[in-house]
Amino acid sequence: METQRQRKIAGIIQQDLAEILQRAATDGGMRGVLISVSKVYVTTDLSIAKVYLSIFPSDKGNELVKGIQSNEPLIKHELAQRTRHQMRRVPELIFYLDDSLEYIDGIEKSLKGEENPIQNRDLLEKRKKK
Repeated sequence: METQRQRKIAGIIQQDLAEILQRAATDGGMRGVLISVSKVYVTTDLSIAKVYLSIFPSDKGNELVKGIQSNEPLIKHELAQRTRHQMRRVPELIFYLDDSLEYIDGIEKSLKGEENPIQNRDLLEKRKKK
């Protein structure tokens, strides 16, 4: 259960990180790349923030997330500058690629096209029994 404080800090981080990352992509000469922060989860002790990034076009996603992860100290510093009046300590940032939109898109295409997994069950991924 997320507390009000966790949600508030997650919201601050989400908004500022979106601006920081998008500006970094534009300044880095990556025109046409859209980076959005889809969700931020902050741990109860406020020490870690899990940041989910949605990247368009999606084929650059993994490469960009690796670049963002390697620049985490710089990004954290920039975030600290922006939020110094709202937060005493900036949590450690852990970045993940949010591929849920791509996943939903794949399901829609499958249901519309010939690759309908309902008619062709071989297309469905086999679930592992626990």
